[in-house]
Amino acid sequence: MTAMRTSPSSIATAWPDGFEVLDACHRQTLAHLDELAALSACIQAGPPDAATRASAAGIVAFFSTTARQHHEDEERHVLPQMATSDDAAIAQAALRLQQDHDWLEEDWMELSPHLDAIACGQSWYDVDLLREGVQVFIELSRDHIALEESCLYPEVQSRLRPGERREMGREMAARRRAVRKAARPGREI
Repeated sequence: MTAMRTSPSSIATAWPDGFEVLDACHRQTLAHLDELAALSACIQAGPPDAATRASAAGIVAFFSTTARQHHEDEERHVLPQMATSDDAAIAQAALRLQQDHDWLEEDWMELSPHLDAIACGQSWYDVDLLREGVQVFIELSRDHIALEESCLYPEVQSRLRPGERREMGREMAARRRAVRKAARPGREI
């Protein structure tokens, strides 16, 4: 039996461009924000049904894992390069986006227990807190994404060679695999 050989060019293309991953996550985030707005409206109308509870569970799962991983990706690969930019506007935008990550995390920590309660069929959640908190979270998230896509992503993409962007994608995928592996039940400690 002969060993299968992989050419360097096929290895290089095996990993997605890191910005493809970041852009895909932005699309997922926007869809989840729309779902969060719809869920908030449903909760205002009355007790959640099974579909609303399932929606809440999906939103909690996404913003507690994928969105956090996305912010870590940006803080490793995008923001450090831009925070030290000679262009003051770019450096300021990077610092603002880093602060946004902190605000988004703080907002999420306030919202997530209430959404988790809905997902679990509990009734102790605060409708007023959800209405106000969801609105703030959605607006900040949308503004954040718009600034990244209009300002920082193009700047970083222009600075990185395709191989560096694929290496960025490889590192991001490896970190996600490690998180999934660590979360599996029955793993040895």
